[in-house]
Amino acid sequence: MIGSPSKRRANRFGRRAEVLACALLLLKGYRILARNLRVPVGEIDIIARRGRTLAFVEVKARSGDGAAAEALSPRQRRRIVRAAEWFLSARPELIALTARFDLVLVERWRWPEHRRGAWRTDD
Repeated sequence: MIGSPSKRRANRFGRRAEVLACALLLLKGYRILARNLRVPVGEIDIIARRGRTLAFVEVKARSGDGAAAEALSPRQRRRIVRAAEWFLSARPELIALTARFDLVLVERWRWPEHRRGAWRTDD
């Protein structure tokens, strides 16, 4: 067996959080272009498009106490930005869209919170 029971539970909760985040984005009119994109320079949980906006979305799931909002470090932001640049270099037809970095916070027993423009590339 891989990992302890608590790690497996955390992994399942994280996967469910990503499903909830996708559902929330779909309800808001986004189209999901990619999930769990892993590239040599980083990874992105969700890439979604609505109109002329391309959202690179990080999903943070925590058990409670507002901890999800503080879970994204500057290093993680840089890795997501690099992964977004890599993605756009492979999909030149999307370069003309307005790119934005969003955060979806998922805590147990709460509706997911979508923070549009959670950070900029110059942060």
